[in-house]
Amino acid sequence: MIEGFILKIKRGESPFFRFLRKLIKGLASSHLPVPRFLYPIPRLFYHLHFGVLFSLRWLLNYFYREPLFRSRCVSIGKQFHMWLMPDIAGHPKIYIGDNVNFFGHVGITSGRVFDNPTLRIHDRVDIGHNVGFLVNKEIVIEEDVNVASGVCFMDSDAHPKDPVARAQHQPPPADEIKPVHICRHVWIGQNTYVMKGVTIGEGAVIGVNSVVVSDIPPYCVAMGNPARVVFKNLPKAPSTGAADAASDPIPAADPAGVRQA
Repeated sequence: MIEGFILKIKRGESPFFRFLRKLIKGLASSHLPVPRFLYPIPRLFYHLHFGVLFSLRWLLNYFYREPLFRSRCVSIGKQFHMWLMPDIAGHPKIYIGDNVNFFGHVGITSGRVFDNPTLRIHDRVDIGHNVGFLVNKEIVIEEDVNVASGVCFMDSDAHPKDPVARAQHQPPPADEIKPVHICRHVWIGQNTYVMKGVTIGEGAVIGVNSVVVSDIPPYCVAMGNPARVVFKNLPKAPSTGAADAASDPIPAADPAGVRQA
């Protein structure tokens, strides 16, 4: 009965229903008139609204989310900041350096092929919202990397190429899993996929919506599906020499043995 009444309004079957449809559309597009001299009052509540939200989020992160996430990682450096609890599935070993920011949801997933799948995020890395890491062997993000929202890093295809193995829900074989390495000062644009075996060279920029399936040289711009170099010889970042390596708090990779079926 209610659905039929709503349908009559949508169709405007009579002057009465056309009036109701017009009234509803008018209300949906209207706003509460506020005199301009009263604007400081709602503006105060606007800032108060976000101030309360940010304060509650900070308290939740400080006393609950961050301690739980730190306990799940092998190591996290100083001044780590996150907005939401990272979602971790599997048994990845996670190393995070100093001054790393997670600006939204981050998902980290590992498979069962290797004993020690490892994610290493070095110092001063910014990670956007809805960023995913599928790490079956190793993914390394070096210093001063910027990762926009919607980016996905995958060191495997998640499923084997053999259709019979896929139908049997088998993991990809070990020789189809290849580490991903993102060098320092890289900028990765929104909704980009970085696939297995890829190394993105120092200072490179990856355009939005790209699919990176092969190595990208340093200090260039690459974009597209598959990503191709469209600009070379970007300005180089100043080198700090061996001092960075000496101060790197993230240890070298642990030997990763393949699980025996």
